Amino acid sequence: MENSETNTPADRTGMSWAGFAAAEPDFAAVVRRRFEAYTHHVLATLREDGSPRLSGLEVDFRFGELWLGMMPNSHKVRDLLRDPRFNVLANPGSGTDMGGGDVRVGGQAVEVTDPETVDRYVKETGPPLPFHLFRVELTEVVRTSVDGEDLVVQSWAPDRPLRRVRRGPDDSAPREDVP
Repeated sequence: MENSETNTPADRTGMSWAGFAAAEPDFAAVVRRRFEAYTHHVLATLREDGSPRLSGLEVDFRFGELWLGMMPNSHKVRDLLRDPRFNVLANPGSGTDMGGGDVRVGGQAVEVTDPETVDRYVKETGPPLPFHLFRVELTEVVRTSVDGEDLVVQSWAPDRPLRRVRRGPDDSAPREDVP
């Protein structure tokens, strides 16, 4: 069943980075390496009027979680506090070779205000204060890469296993790789 307002499965719940990495360790390692290749990435949030907003962002993998930290009162913080749905596209790097592929993660950004967790994070990372800290609950992870002449799309969600779909350079239908 789909939620008509969000066009996503109504019962989809998020999963922590550690849960994703336990479910799909090889895929999670590829995705993490892609994010760690560069510092700055692109965050997509929803504005109050429902239109998309793209903002620069750094991500952090720590304590089995994927974290998003932001300056207070920024547009992206206000967007996420109002509607926690987001996507982050890993920086694709320079050129057009798609080294490592295009990677994006989507889900819900959960603001973390627990003083103990925030203090632990601050001690480890030393971010500029004050800041907003969000923990990611993943609802989708996608990698698009090129294999020979095929475009390969790998996708994962908490409610289904990893899928791999190939599209060739011709008009033939996409084909799903069977593990």
